[in-house]
Amino acid sequence: MQSRRDYRELRIDKVGVRNLRFPIQVRDKAHSVQNTVATLGMFVDLPKEFKGTHMSRFIEVLNAHGNVIHVENIPDILRSLQKKLNASTSHIEIEFPYFMSKRSPVSRGESLMDYVARFDAAAVSDRIDFVLTVKAHVTTLCPCSKAIAKYGAHNQRGLVTVALRFTKPVWIEDVVTLIERSASSELYALLKRQDEKAVTERAYENPVFVEDLVRNVALKLNAHPQVKWYKVEAENFESIHNHNAYACIEKG
Repeated sequence: MQSRRDYRELRIDKVGVRNLRFPIQVRDKAHSVQNTVATLGMFVDLPKEFKGTHMSRFIEVLNAHGNVIHVENIPDILRSLQKKLNASTSHIEIEFPYFMSKRSPVSRGESLMDYVARFDAAAVSDRIDFVLTVKAHVTTLCPCSKAIAKYGAHNQRGLVTVALRFTKPVWIEDVVTLIERSASSELYALLKRQDEKAVTERAYENPVFVEDLVRNVALKLNAHPQVKWYKVEAENFESIHNHNAYACIEKG
């Protein structure tokens, strides 16, 4: 059925499978590698003359490369998709939780923090495009609130999303650190009383608008020698408004 002629004369840019769970192994700066579980999407283009694609072949290609995806074999998977499905373009999206060990600022208690990382890769003919995305939550304290309030200032949790292309591989940990150092304060999984005092006082001494947040991240990315394109988004989940504050910078 999929190979039958379609007469609507419409090419499909991406068709395939999405929301597939699969083990993945990622390079870890502290421990060499980290094993985690990713949610995958795999797609190819479909010429206008064909009615459909062969969905089972996506799973065949994935499993043919072993029980665990490695970042290094993503180009091989993309080219296998092109060949197996007779496509000129192929795409793979891989999103997964990534864990880092952190120590609280005063008590030095160690705990795991989870972040979200994502790989978006595409093969167009023989060219490979690769985008790394990292998402990290931070604390932001409002400069305007601090300036006008008698007893304190409102703060909120913010989500920063950084997508980038690079000339040489960039560590996920380095992107997380870059994000966290651009906010009023970073977050921790474990905080004792003395840690809470330190974190809240740090945030109060370092107020940032959502605009400040994306600019701080962008300045650090501008200085990064391996980054050739980026998109920075920040969204503050406001604590005294019923809306969120948002800002974005894209360059490259």
